[in-house]
Amino acid sequence: MTAADIARTAVGILGNVISAFLFLSPVPTFVRICKKGSVEQYSPVPYLATLANCMVWTLYGLPMVRPNSLLVVTINGAGCVIEIIYVLLFLMYSDRRKRQRLKLLLFLLLELIFVALLSFFALTLLHTHKKRSAVVGTVCILGNIMMYASPLSVMKLVITTKSVEYMPFFLSLASFGNGVAWTTYALIRFDPFITIPNGLGTLFSVAQLILYATYYKSTKRQMAERKGKSQGDVNLSEVVVGNGTLTATAK
Repeated sequence: MTAADIARTAVGILGNVISAFLFLSPVPTFVRICKKGSVEQYSPVPYLATLANCMVWTLYGLPMVRPNSLLVVTINGAGCVIEIIYVLLFLMYSDRRKRQRLKLLLFLLLELIFVALLSFFALTLLHTHKKRSAVVGTVCILGNIMMYASPLSVMKLVITTKSVEYMPFFLSLASFGNGVAWTTYALIRFDPFITIPNGLGTLFSVAQLILYATYYKSTKRQMAERKGKSQGDVNLSEVVVGNGTLTATAK
């Protein structure tokens, strides 16, 4: 094993660890869902999208499609298992909304059919690693670009409100580390299909961190103002009688 291979493996393992953290970040949300026994207003769309993305990347990393990409398979295979658990929890706790469950099952079925057809096409009709990785890799890039709509909407919200309250710092930092790790992994033995989406992901994460630094102080100020207003509100339910005078006490 060459020095480049060792470095690539080390970076890939680091990428697996950071990606696992990102896949597990919704766990508190599902703990809440399980405790309440309802999905409330949470949407299953992000988890369905991530599941589809992971399935396609798992296909891409297989030896018959892209040799020497085992670490791509391990993390995305694990991602598939995690996202399937999330989707099953949505099915379990969708109250009695039959329409919502049917819609969820339909989307899940369509995703499975799409990945099955892509796998059949790539493995039976394309006969070289180059052609297979080109087709599956292009689908992976398109899927990742579609998933960037989420951070873009969050960034727009931050700029509009001048507040990073709804953009967790550590999640943005982890996304940055994940992008850097996988971009480095792809550059050591150049793989454009991993480099392009993760390079874009790194840029988006850098933009989020810049926004965080820009609006951190204004966020603190807004939160302090809200807290001050809350404390300054007169609570008329508490009235103190002193020297024959009614005085309202503030909470």
